[in-house]
Amino acid sequence: MTVKDILKTKKVILDGALGTVLQKNGLAAVGALPEIVSITHSDDLIRIHKNYIEAGAQIVYANTFGANSYKLEGSGYTVQEIVSAAIKNAKKACEIAKTPSSFLPEQKRAFVALDIGPIGRLMQPNGDMTVSEAHDIFAEIIICGAQSGADCIVLETMTDLLEIKTALLAAKEFGFADVAKKEVLPVFCTMSFEANGRTFTGVTPAAAAVTLDALGADAIGINCSLGPQQVEPFIKEICAYTDKPVVVKLNAGLPDPQTNEYDVSSRDFANAMAQLLKYGVTVFGGCCGTTPEYIGDLSDAIQKTPKTKNTASMVNESLLCSFGKVVHVNRPLITGERINPTGKKLFKQALIEHDIDYILKQGLSQIEAQADILDVNVGIPGIDEARMLTEVVEALQSVTDVPLQIDTPDLKALESALRVYNGKPLVNSVNGEEKSLNTVLPLVKKYGAAVVCLTLDEKGIPQTAQERFVIAERIVKAADCYGIKRSDLYVDCLTLTVSAEQNQAVETLKALRMVKKEFGVKTTLGVSNISFGLPNRELITRTFLALALEAGLDLAIINPNQEAMSGTIRAYNVLHSFDESSREYVDYYKDWQAHAHLPKTASNIQNAGMSQKSGRVVSRNADEKNESELFTAVTSGLKTDAAEVTKTLIGQGGDPMAIVEGHLIPALDKVGKGFEAGRLFLPQLIQSATAAQYAFTVIRKQLFKNGDKTVSKGVIVLATVKGDIHDIGKNIVKVLLENYGYTVIDCGKNVSPQTIVQAVKEHSCILCGLSALMTTTLTSMKETIQLLRKEMPDCRIMVGGAVLTEDYAAKIGADFYGRDAQESVKYAKQILG
Repeated sequence: MTVKDILKTKKVILDGALGTVLQKNGLAAVGALPEIVSITHSDDLIRIHKNYIEAGAQIVYANTFGANSYKLEGSGYTVQEIVSAAIKNAKKACEIAKTPSSFLPEQKRAFVALDIGPIGRLMQPNGDMTVSEAHDIFAEIIICGAQSGADCIVLETMTDLLEIKTALLAAKEFGFADVAKKEVLPVFCTMSFEANGRTFTGVTPAAAAVTLDALGADAIGINCSLGPQQVEPFIKEICAYTDKPVVVKLNAGLPDPQTNEYDVSSRDFANAMAQLLKYGVTVFGGCCGTTPEYIGDLSDAIQKTPKTKNTASMVNESLLCSFGKVVHVNRPLITGERINPTGKKLFKQALIEHDIDYILKQGLSQIEAQADILDVNVGIPGIDEARMLTEVVEALQSVTDVPLQIDTPDLKALESALRVYNGKPLVNSVNGEEKSLNTVLPLVKKYGAAVVCLTLDEKGIPQTAQERFVIAERIVKAADCYGIKRSDLYVDCLTLTVSAEQNQAVETLKALRMVKKEFGVKTTLGVSNISFGLPNRELITRTFLALALEAGLDLAIINPNQEAMSGTIRAYNVLHSFDESSREYVDYYKDWQAHAHLPKTASNIQNAGMSQKSGRVVSRNADEKNESELFTAVTSGLKTDAAEVTKTLIGQGGDPMAIVEGHLIPALDKVGKGFEAGRLFLPQLIQSATAAQYAFTVIRKQLFKNGDKTVSKGVIVLATVKGDIHDIGKNIVKVLLENYGYTVIDCGKNVSPQTIVQAVKEHSCILCGLSALMTTTLTSMKETIQLLRKEMPDCRIMVGGAVLTEDYAAKIGADFYGRDAQESVKYAKQILG
């Protein structure tokens, strides 16, 4: 019997918190790497695993959570040494443990999971770690674990969808149970969500489920950070978006500041977890604070509770997603076509000059016009398309959560872009040629993408609908063989120019109806091709679009800034009741006004400041335009533009500090409010802060040139407390505070209370920020606060971290709890001005 077998046959029980028990037994001092215990105290570790198994755990996690080269640097141990020792200990425990009665008769022993947590660095574009670096780090652990005899792989406590995707790809590439047979170990993927329903980096449960399911995870779910009752809506969401086994491995609340005992009892924990069975959860375990007693009670409660599922399933829907947004292709949608150099001189020049901001503006303007998906094509002669496409995909995903259509015939560029894409993309495209089918479809399957299917082959574009239908059938059957779902196929029956081939419009529409009816696939068309070479192109194009929509078109590849095109789709969705109560239509056009009295000249449109979104007209003078440009550059995350506009403003005599107060701070405030309201997420927050930093660098140089070096609003000490080596959150707070004009003294991670107090004294600080990600280090945070109160009573203390709550922060004596990075800025303003 294997792990895959037990996933199919019954409810599965995982173990509890290894770190909690290690600390309780005095085996892992605060600040030490618990993974080293696998070598220094192997007998004790075997005993802990054995206790979990005898309590009912069918799978135990080896002591390898942080066994990566980044975290082990300087420890004196290699990844191979730690991983092999940890797997050996866990397997020994499985051999000697008494098999609980709850096990199936066929399961003679418990199984061992290679446990892999986050690397500890933020990935690009939010941080400095590349996908390639992360992949190599994960691959090393996975190879060591597979060679040491792990039965499965667990990727847990992840907050970045791109990081867990990279780890999952490495597991599929290197996690062989049997190298000769190419048999890959099953992989469990669990992420940690906060109370707002997103991970630290803005990932939603739905986006995680859609992406990880498509990439081939064997089980998907949630671990750490919250208790059973708080995660119930998130579990319901995950169960709706996947038919894979769903995993829940949660905390026993938070440790009491006085006793260090967790505040949810084992019985209450078990009963609350059992309630999640109704959503379809089948795999249960414990995270921080859950001892063997918890797992024993959990096993009893789960076995006694009948398994039912009452969650509406969206598994078979056509879905695309970014890290934080799932798009349901269940009505006609818009694919923005403007990120494409074909016929665009300025766009080609931007690619040659590596002007990423120009490309981002093309994307943002289409999103403002309500494009649902953005097509991304950067192919011109003379550039490294793989590098450029990858960079543009990363840049776009740092400023927007709209899903992308990756458009390239270059296989190297395609795979490079798919590797860094944060979600489930649409690939453009595969066609009926054998070479295309044999090269593109494997990439689509590997990277969990959907794909545009062009109805052409070696002979070119057929003239009849029947011939195009035959090619579509060939592609659909090939996709079936690769295990690509019909709901992930978007057949393009090809739009030809009626000025040259007038009968082809009818053939395209006929073919569209045929493939839609016979194969149950989605459809897409590059609509604007229809009218090349004709006068009043708009009339032909919008009429053809209306006909195509009625024939079953799902994705219209158009310029959304052309009102006639995007408006046709909005009207269609009203008339076919896709837009319920016409809400979207009314919201979009509520300020619309006809302006036929204005001559349709480029100068009039530009001078009037006409919005491309609708018929709205916004007048503005030259000074307002400059202000708007800097404000927009920062809120849009356009770094180069922010610096250039700032230089222009200073060159025009603008006061440097007035620019900060009048332009940069309001822009950052707007982004911060969007972040707090859940409209913007961590990537956009960081990119806007970076854009402001580019502008502030220009301002700082000017102030220094003028002899004014007093640009700081105050000094703040930041630190991650002793025992905690996770400093991602603290680093983001630092970036934001610096961009608001504060000087930050960064003490780093795993910092002792004495060192933090000394930094506060040295810089005469009246504000100190403390961070912790692990529940096991909350004691250190409490001790640091107590020492600060004693030594520096006038210093205010703000705390933050995924494991904290406002109530808990108050209990340990903090003045302020920051639920996110933006909250720290609010408190800094309150204390320092």
